[in-house]
Amino acid sequence: MKYGVIGAGAVGGYYGSKLVNAGKEVHFLFHKHFDYVKQHGLQVDSCDGSFHLDDLNAYQHAEDMPPCDVVLVGLKTVNNYLLPKLLSPLLKDDTLVVLIQNGIGVEEDLQKLMPKVQLAAGLAFICCAKSQPGLIEHQCYGYINIGNYSCKNPDLILTVINDFREAGVDANEVEYDEARWKKAVWNMPFNGMTVALQTQTDVLLKSPHTMQLIKDQMLEVIQAAQACGVKNIDDTFADKMIDNTLNMTPYSPSMKLDFDFHRPMEIEYIYSRPIQEARKAGYRMAKLEMLEAELRFIEMNRKN
Repeated sequence: MKYGVIGAGAVGGYYGSKLVNAGKEVHFLFHKHFDYVKQHGLQVDSCDGSFHLDDLNAYQHAEDMPPCDVVLVGLKTVNNYLLPKLLSPLLKDDTLVVLIQNGIGVEEDLQKLMPKVQLAAGLAFICCAKSQPGLIEHQCYGYINIGNYSCKNPDLILTVINDFREAGVDANEVEYDEARWKKAVWNMPFNGMTVALQTQTDVLLKSPHTMQLIKDQMLEVIQAAQACGVKNIDDTFADKMIDNTLNMTPYSPSMKLDFDFHRPMEIEYIYSRPIQEARKAGYRMAKLEMLEAELRFIEMNRKN
């Protein structure tokens, strides 16, 4: 199996590096820090065991990369308009593209742009960051769920899962819609709230007022998912997500880091799209609609 990684930041870089460390062939596209990584390699400081990789298959241009069996996409969704150009050199007739991205509707929109490509969702439950060139800091968790969207070969999904497991990553196949909406149960409250209140996950849960608000938002996502026909999700999932967050290290989610580093926030797929899908199904996420409006205001005014 030959893997490609498009968007080798914290998440894409972590999972790709774990595969390399397990002896898998992986080819990385670096937007930034290409020269540094070529010279110094990539360091992963991990709660599960740190390691350093030299002589990576690193590229600055997608056209220089070989065709791959599986491509892991770790780009932020605000850059998905680039994917047709970036992916094309890596694709074979049966290549599987795994979108390790946040939000609802990302596979649907890419499928419209690239009707023949085989897609799966990669739902990463991980706390990690890339704070400086060539360094990925993995703080806790790290498992990944794979949901098949349009892959015609189920065995290929299982091969990817087995490769992750051999690399020390807990990986499982899950139903696509269930996987996307379950990830949204955590993402929609915590990403936006840490930006709106300029804080971290642990601080939000220390206050009974914001903890209750977080739980109320989670319940909105769960009820929206149920309205959209998603199975195997109920109110107890909110308690599980809160317990998991209480047990993790103090954390700034990806949207908070994007805000801090003056990058565009992923409001469209993390907020607007699921809110629209819920409305179509006859359910309104009132508290999360308010949070979306606040994030739109913050994003608009920091550009001026």
